[in-house]
Amino acid sequence: MAEDKGKRDSVGMSLRGCQTNNGFVQNEDILEKEPAPGSPPDSAVAIPGPAEPTLQGARPYAGMPKEVLFQFSRQARYRVPREVLFWLTVASVLVLTAATIAIIAVSPKCLDWWQAGPMYQIYPRSFKDSDQDGNGDLRGIQEKLDYLTTLNIKTIWLTSFYKSSLKDFRHGVEDFREIDPMFGTMKDFENLVAAIHDKSLKLIIDFIPNHTSDKHAWFQLSRNRTGKYTDYYIWHDCTHENGTTIPPNNWLSVYGNSSWHFDEVRNQCYFHQFLREQPDLNFYNLDVQEEIKEIIQFWLAKGVDGFSFDAVKFLLEAEHLRDETQVNKTQIPDTVTQYWGLYHDFTTTQVGMHDIVRSFRQTMDQYSREPGRYRFMGTEAYGESTDRTMMYYGLPFIQEADFPFNNYFSELNTPSGNSVFEVITSWMENMPEGKWPNWMIGGPDSARLTSRFGEEYVNIMNMLVFTLPGTPITYYGEEIGMRNILATNLNESYDVNTLLSKSPMQWDNSSNAGFSEASHTWLPINSDYHTVNVDVQKTDSRSALKLYQELSLLHANELLLSRGWFCYLQNDSHSVVYTRELDGIDRVFLVVLNFGESTVVNLEEMISNIPRRMRIRLSTNSAYKGSEVDTDAILLDKGEGLILEYNRKNLLHHQTAFRDRCFVSNRACYSSVLNILHSLC
Repeated sequence: MAEDKGKRDSVGMSLRGCQTNNGFVQNEDILEKEPAPGSPPDSAVAIPGPAEPTLQGARPYAGMPKEVLFQFSRQARYRVPREVLFWLTVASVLVLTAATIAIIAVSPKCLDWWQAGPMYQIYPRSFKDSDQDGNGDLRGIQEKLDYLTTLNIKTIWLTSFYKSSLKDFRHGVEDFREIDPMFGTMKDFENLVAAIHDKSLKLIIDFIPNHTSDKHAWFQLSRNRTGKYTDYYIWHDCTHENGTTIPPNNWLSVYGNSSWHFDEVRNQCYFHQFLREQPDLNFYNLDVQEEIKEIIQFWLAKGVDGFSFDAVKFLLEAEHLRDETQVNKTQIPDTVTQYWGLYHDFTTTQVGMHDIVRSFRQTMDQYSREPGRYRFMGTEAYGESTDRTMMYYGLPFIQEADFPFNNYFSELNTPSGNSVFEVITSWMENMPEGKWPNWMIGGPDSARLTSRFGEEYVNIMNMLVFTLPGTPITYYGEEIGMRNILATNLNESYDVNTLLSKSPMQWDNSSNAGFSEASHTWLPINSDYHTVNVDVQKTDSRSALKLYQELSLLHANELLLSRGWFCYLQNDSHSVVYTRELDGIDRVFLVVLNFGESTVVNLEEMISNIPRRMRIRLSTNSAYKGSEVDTDAILLDKGEGLILEYNRKNLLHHQTAFRDRCFVSNRACYSSVLNILHSLC
């Protein structure tokens, strides 16, 4: 009975035509096929094979099997749009790829952070005291970061803060990995770095690798001939009798007298280019080079964004120890005791020195691989000729410094149009192609601008450095026109001449100018702090600080200043005149600066086809801002400067007459249609 029932079920499935549910239609009965009228009844069980679906008059439906889907997909009305979309997608990808490659190919190199805005140099001991001991410190700098952001600066440059015996203003370092307790702790430094980066600013620090303090552990080990430290410094036999030393040669210290000093422990003389408390390291010793490399890595790991390497021209000395030539050959040799009395051919810029500086660059490049974390390298080699200074930029395919610091303006003692023009052109004409210039008008080792030139030149010099191509560098207090202090009642036993430009920052007209709440400060406050201070000037529209802020903002927002050509037009004993222009922008900035007595400048004699009247974009005299001047007779008072603006399509650097008088560091052109910079000029 069970067998007969199974057969009946099988026959029943056949009679239903073996139709199946594809899984997309549920809970529906499968209808039996009714036999056609007159057809013979099924007499046998037969399972039909697969048949080609017939699509005539049918429409696509959800859940169709793939055989049916393929039939529909071959139809032209479905196939053609699909192929069109496919090839459009391929073409779009190719076009976008080609456009991206083209944009990259024609785009000029972007300005890095050290090119994009001003640097601000701080002498930590004189900026802000946070613990009422009369000395500035790292926490004091952190307290004033909001002020620094109002100046639109991009980089903070700290001078030396390492643990030191204070000889020569912290340049005799006892430990390169320690913060001097006067300035705080390593935790204070780490907090300062983090706070600086939170403000989207960068930090570079001073480093003098040439020498250490005589209290440094390396020197103590070297004078006792301990292991590898025996030759970490430059030792040589010398004669020492009855308290008198006969040195190995006539080499002189920068500060005068012999650069050799007898050490009673080692019973030899050691060499020092500076003070006797600052013995020179022996950079012919590879272990010394490795030590310096590790110190650089230590501070880069702490988060600093770059270094200013100071005194690098002194890194090597001639090994033959021959006497240097006297400037005045008729002078009795024993009476030559001043540094300038010799030609220093054997103690500065020796063969191999630049290789050592390049090794510093290579170490820093290891930390520059992360996007946005490029590590800046500057060198200080003051006193060098311009052509020797340019060597610190490196070779065409071997990078050295991003730029050597340009302090030639800070060496000027009397302002004139000709002297200013000479500094500008000597740098721009000698700078290797594609390199980046920089300009500074003061520093810790030179007299302040106001004391050298007079207060009437503060605004014009700030206008100068902000309108020249390159990076402007400001020494703390220059934005408000601080001057040297008088050389009286100084509490320190250093060379007075090196102290005068390091007086405490003048924040307000309260006690100690807001620098410190201590009963006394390490240096006296300048007597003019009641009127020359940040608090007074930030609310005075005519102040030096207000103009400085306007100049830095203009520099940040105008491609003409950050990327444009520099073309000088004229200079004389009074004035300097130049333009800033950029291909693709039909506006031109024309800068007129008067360093002499009152004078009249006729621009129509310098440039053809210029407007009879020009708009004043900025002036050292705030009353003139936004007004217009006649270009055939511009009257300028002593120390007055103007940034004029006018429209011009035929730019000067394209004209044959001006071609040799125009300079650009990174050539670029502006497309107003695409709002991008490109290099197809």
